[in-house]
Amino acid sequence: MKKRKLLVAALLLISLLFVTACSNKGSNAGDEAQAKTDSTTTTIKIGHVEPENRSTHKALLEFKKNIEEKSDGRLSIEIFPNGSLGGDVQMTESVAMGTLDATLPSSSVLTTYSDEFGILDMPWLFLSSEDAFEALDGDVGEYFNKKLEDQGLKCLGYVYNGPRSTTTSSGPIEKPDDLKDIKMRVMESPIFIDFYKTLGANPTPMSFTELYTGLQQGTVEAQENPPSLTFANKFYEVQGYQTIDEHVHNFLPFLINKGVYDNLDDDLKTLLDDEAKEYVKLQRDMEIKDNEKAIKDLEEIGGLKTNKLNSEQKKAFKDAVSPMYEKYKSEFGEELFEMCEKYNK
Repeated sequence: MKKRKLLVAALLLISLLFVTACSNKGSNAGDEAQAKTDSTTTTIKIGHVEPENRSTHKALLEFKKNIEEKSDGRLSIEIFPNGSLGGDVQMTESVAMGTLDATLPSSSVLTTYSDEFGILDMPWLFLSSEDAFEALDGDVGEYFNKKLEDQGLKCLGYVYNGPRSTTTSSGPIEKPDDLKDIKMRVMESPIFIDFYKTLGANPTPMSFTELYTGLQQGTVEAQENPPSLTFANKFYEVQGYQTIDEHVHNFLPFLINKGVYDNLDDDLKTLLDDEAKEYVKLQRDMEIKDNEKAIKDLEEIGGLKTNKLNSEQKKAFKDAVSPMYEKYKSEFGEELFEMCEKYNK
């Protein structure tokens, strides 16, 4: 009888241990599944061609910080500067195909997707940076955003690449004739090519990543970029003069693959939209200040001889390119030009 009681007690103990083990196993499995769900992170890889000391990159670091903090780790941002993933054309194609998540190319290269993007390269299209900001944040930007979505690209905003000005190795540019026969590096944009052909220069399309070497070896003898970008890339080492002509207010559309964007949860889309707006605002403020400083630095540190075009000189240049306006009004339509012109105060 005693042995029987001991056997029953032993069986009860074994049963209790088995149930406890199963319960613990189920609990651990649940914890592991919850941990896996909590740790799910979507990583967005962003490539751009600019150096790390440029406003585009510096403000992007703040964008990354805010996105990662406010998404509670559900979104992660990886940034690849300095053209490490290719030039503007290559990275834009990669984003359109979905092999890269996002990029910030010059609007000039987007003529590949729609010729009308070329209007943003028209010399003296906008009279000031403020006029240009209002246009790109308004219906002009909306017009181009629809064009991009047709190509699988969503635009989160228009980053300011500064007022483009000219540097040369041969001498200052004070009047249109000064550009005749100069080998001018241009972006792969029909508008820029026409622009400099109209002024008698010899425009040479060249990737930004090849520009320093091109200037150094004499393949080209002049280039045009915002002063901040000219200084950041040390083009002053291979140039002698800068002309502040502000012929184009250039923008970098912040592009993300539309499929990547559409697959995000709604709250993450809203977060991305909101933080992109804050990024654009911060970057523009930084870029304006950086350009003002860069003009002085190019002169004082870079040793460039500087001249700034006055209103009469700018008018002489704009008059010289008036045939371009007639040509592209017939190509892009009067309405698009009117849409831009209404922002000039």
